[in-house]
Parts: sequence; structure tokens; C-alpha cells
Amino acid sequence: MPPADPRASSTSPTWPRQSACHWCFKDLAIEPFARLCASLGLGGIDFVGPEHAPLLRSFGLIPTLLPSHDLQRGLNRVEHHAECLAKIRTALEAAAEVGAPSVVCFSGNRAGLDDATGFEHCAAAIKQVVGLAEAKGVTLCLELLNSKRDHADYMADRTAWGAAMVRSIGSERFKLLYDIYHMQIQEGDVIATIRQYADCIGHYHTGGVPGRHEIDARQELNYPAIIKAIADTGYRGWIAHEFIPTDDPATALRSAIAACNPPHASGTPAV
Repeated sequence: MPPADPRASSTSPTWPRQSACHWCFKDLAIEPFARLCASLGLGGIDFVGPEHAPLLRSFGLIPTLLPSHDLQRGLNRVEHHAECLAKIRTALEAAAEVGAPSVVCFSGNRAGLDDATGFEHCAAAIKQVVGLAEAKGVTLCLELLNSKRDHADYMADRTAWGAAMVRSIGSERFKLLYDIYHMQIQEGDVIATIRQYADCIGHYHTGGVPGRHEIDARQELNYPAIIKAIADTGYRGWIAHEFIPTDDPATALRSAIAACNPPHASGTPAV
């Protein structure tokens, strides 16, 4: 039997697509990392600047998520709006030019600010750029991060808070980046949460808990079940691997791809 097409689920109407984040594979420069991703059948790379789009394109990849502004100095404070919104606008324009489907944004840290006021400030900022996101056909994604361990004091640390933001904006071009690693640490109940808020989620990240390493049997999350639950919601966007490998990078990514493949995939990992 011939091996499965390594890009089978990139075009499949029944399963999410897979990419990877470059920052957590620190030992690989962008070109060898892109070559590795392409060789494994991944479709793109998260958190790369638009200047890398030609290189990615040469390997048949796309930038799946562009960065924008600072994580701690975010949208929850009015005094940061001018800086953050300028960077978001630049990223949205660039994403449209290079074919990136999404741009990330952040709530910022609380620093003594209550969540209700921070919510109002974030919503006011997003309303100023969501029209541009709609015009450019790019999705702006607010990332959920845990404040319990990795990002102390970060405001958008609960799915319900972020989902309320998405629903208050009411645009298909503003969604959440649901990071499975972060939300397992912060609130758990991952599959039920994904099902409850599926309409609010526009991008996913993976990572093993504890430690943010490989998504294999050495950690506590059942990734095949989680990815199936995501697929069952009808989500067909990108799931990006954002774990720090302890094994050989190719071995680690190959294993992650297999864990997130359709249940009956075989042969070369299908993504």
C-alpha cells in the first residue's frame, strides 16, 4: 500500500490543518525549520514576520499567524492603544499581502486594572481595527494565556472572558487563539470548553502539560481526543504546534503530527 499523501488533510474538508511555531525550535534557523516543516507535510509556520513569506513560499508553506504588538503592554490600557493599534494595522496589511490568514493580539497585563474596565478598553481598541481585518479578509486573534504559571497577571486568562469579547465585537474576523497548553493549566476542562465556545475560536496552539514539551504519552493531555473534538465542531482552520522539544526536532514534530491526524490516517503523517 502506498504511503498516505503527506498533505492530505491540508486540503481535507473534514479535518483541521497543522502548522508549527518557529520560536520554540530555537536550535533551527528559519530556513532549515521551514525545510523540516515542509518535509513533514506541515502547511505553514506561526509567529514569523512577513519578510519570511517568500522563503516559506519556496517550500510550499505560508505564514499562518503574524505577530503584532507586545504581550504585556496590550489592549486593556488606553495609554497603549496608539502603539498597539498601529502595529496591528501594519500586521493586518502585511498579512493580506503575503496570504497569512491571521494576526495575533494580546490583552496585556492587569497591573492593578480590574477585568471589567480592561474588557471595555480591549473592546474599544478592537472595534477600531476590526473593520480593517474584515476588509483585508484576515482574522485578528486574541490569545488566551495562563496567568497561573507562565504569564503572571495576564488579563485574557479565561476562555469565558475572551468569548464574551468575541461576542461583543460580533465579527467573523475577530476570534480567540485558544492555546490548549495554557488553558489546561489555567482552567482545564479542555474538550467541554472547546465545544462550548467553538464559535469564538479562530486558531489553536498545542503543547504538552506539564512542561510545554512534546504532546505524547509523557504528558497529561489526550491530544487525539482533543483534535477530534475540535474537528467535530466543524473547525477547519490551523492548529499550530507550540511545544519545546526535548527529542530530536524532526522526531518530536513527526509524533505531534501523527497525534493530531485523522483517526484512520496511516503511513506518512497527513497534515
